[in-house]
Amino acid sequence: MDDLLHDLLNEQLILVFVILFLGSCLGQLKFKGIGLGSAGVLVIAMIFGHYGYQVSTAIQNLGLSLFIVAVGLQAGPRFFRMMRSNGIVFCLISLFIVISAVLSSVVVAKAFDLSTPLAIGLMTGALTNTSGLAAALQATNDPIASVGYGIAYPFGVLAIILFVQLLPRIGKINLKQDLEDTNNPIKTDHSPEVMTFKVTNPKLHKKTLRELDFSRKSVVISRVIRGDHTMIALHDTTILLGDYLVTVGEDHELKTFGKYVGEPVDATMDNPDNIQLRKITVEDEDLVGKSIKELKLRRKYGATVTRIQREGIELNQNPNTPLLRGDVLTMVSSEDRLDEIEKCFSRKKLSVTNIHILSISITLLVGILVGMVPIPIPGLGTMQLGLAGGPLIVALIIGHFGKLGPIHVRYYGPAIHVISELGLVLFLAGAGTTAGQGLVEVIRDQGLELVISGTIITMVTIFSGYIAARKFFKFGVVYSLGTLCGGRTCTPGLGALNLLIDSEDPAIAYAAAYPFSLIFGTIAAQFVLVFY
Repeated sequence: MDDLLHDLLNEQLILVFVILFLGSCLGQLKFKGIGLGSAGVLVIAMIFGHYGYQVSTAIQNLGLSLFIVAVGLQAGPRFFRMMRSNGIVFCLISLFIVISAVLSSVVVAKAFDLSTPLAIGLMTGALTNTSGLAAALQATNDPIASVGYGIAYPFGVLAIILFVQLLPRIGKINLKQDLEDTNNPIKTDHSPEVMTFKVTNPKLHKKTLRELDFSRKSVVISRVIRGDHTMIALHDTTILLGDYLVTVGEDHELKTFGKYVGEPVDATMDNPDNIQLRKITVEDEDLVGKSIKELKLRRKYGATVTRIQREGIELNQNPNTPLLRGDVLTMVSSEDRLDEIEKCFSRKKLSVTNIHILSISITLLVGILVGMVPIPIPGLGTMQLGLAGGPLIVALIIGHFGKLGPIHVRYYGPAIHVISELGLVLFLAGAGTTAGQGLVEVIRDQGLELVISGTIITMVTIFSGYIAARKFFKFGVVYSLGTLCGGRTCTPGLGALNLLIDSEDPAIAYAAAYPFSLIFGTIAAQFVLVFY
C-alpha cells in the first residue's frame, strides 16, 4: 500500500492536486476568524517536500508568471493614475513600510547570523506579501526563503489584526467621530465639485446649451432650474436670463465658467418634476471600453453623467473617458429613464470568461523577456527583474492602457481572480516542496531566532506605517489603519477593521495603498541583496 501511494505521488499531476486539495482544506480552517488562506498550500507543500516529494520547476514558474501577471493587470488601471494624483501619498507610505521592512530584515539577519535568503523570506512573510516571496526566490535562487516566509506569515497576519482591534480600545478612539472629523485623503485637488450659477449674461439669453462655451471639458451642466421647475440639461435645452444652472466640474474651471455665465448662488429648490440623481454601475461587457460620448446617453435617454467614480477615486467628467467594468456613474434624469439605463448597464451575457489566451501569452512572453534583460547598477554590477519583476512591469503598463491592439486585457473581476489564485497555488506548491527539504534542519537550528526575527520585522513595519500615515501625512485613525492594511497587503486586517466601523472608507484607503505595496514588495527582495 505504501509503495502504491509513493508511486502515485511521484506522478506530478497527482502530487500537485493532492497538495492543492489538502492545502485548501487547511487554509479554510479558521480560529476566531483567522485562517491561513492560500498559505495553507505552502504549509502542506513543505510537509510533502520534507518527505522527498518535489513539484517540478516548470509548474512552479508557470504559477509564478500567471500570479504576477494577474497582479499587474489588476493594479495597472489604478497605479499610474494614482501616481498623478494624491495617490502619491499612499505610494510614499507603502514605500516607507517596505523600506522599514528591508532595513529591519538586514538588522536581524546581522544580529542572528541568518542567511540572506532566509532573511528575505522573513521580510516577505512579515509583510504577508506572496508576490514578494516569488521575487525573493527568483533573486536568491534559494528555496530556503519559503521557510522564512512560512514562519513569519502567520504572526504577520495575527499582529495586524490585533493592532487594528486593540488600538481604538486602548486609545479610547471613537472611529465614527474620527472619520467625520478627518478630511478624505483619497479626494484629490481635482475632484469634481458642484456649483449652481444664475444666468445673468444677456448674451446667453435664448441660447441652447450646445451654443455655450464649453472649452473646459470637465464642466458639465446637469440640471436647469427655472422657477418651480427642474429640467434635465440636454444639448437643445434653451436657457433664459434668471435660470439656474447646476454645474459639475473642477473648482477653478467652475469659477471661470461661472464668470462667463453669471453669478454663483446657494440654490436649494424643490423638485416637482421628479428629476433624480442616481449612481449606476457599469456591468455590461458591451459597454466596457466605450466612452460616454459614444453611448449618447443624452440623446437616447435624456440623461446627463455628472461624475465617474473608479475604485474609490472620482475622475473628472470627460466625455471621451473609456469606461471600465465596475465604474460608478452618477446620472441625472427622470426615474423611469434611470430605471431603463440601469437595466442596460447591468445587462449581462452568459459568458464564462473574457480571457484571451493570445493577450495572456503575449504579456507573459514579453514580461519574461524583459525580466531577462540585465540592468546595470553603477558600482554594484547588474541585476535582472526576473520572472517576478519583468512580467509585473509589463502587465502594469498593458493593464494601464487596457488592450493589446484590438484585444482588451481588462478582464472581469472573477476572471482575473481565477488567474491569480491558480497561479498562486501552483507557485506555492512548487516553492513549498522545494523549501520543505531543509525545513526541519532550519527550524531545529534557528527556530527561536526566526520567530524573534519575524516578530521584530512585523512590529517595525506596523508601527512605522501607522506613524507615517498618522503623524507625517496627518491621516485620521480610520484612514491610517486602512492604509496600513493595504501597505502590508493584509486583507484579514481590513476585515477586522470593517467589523469596527460601517463605512467604505477603510476599503478605499486599503485599495489605494495595496497596489503600491505589491509592486514595492516584489522588487524589494532584489535590492536587499545590495546590503550584503
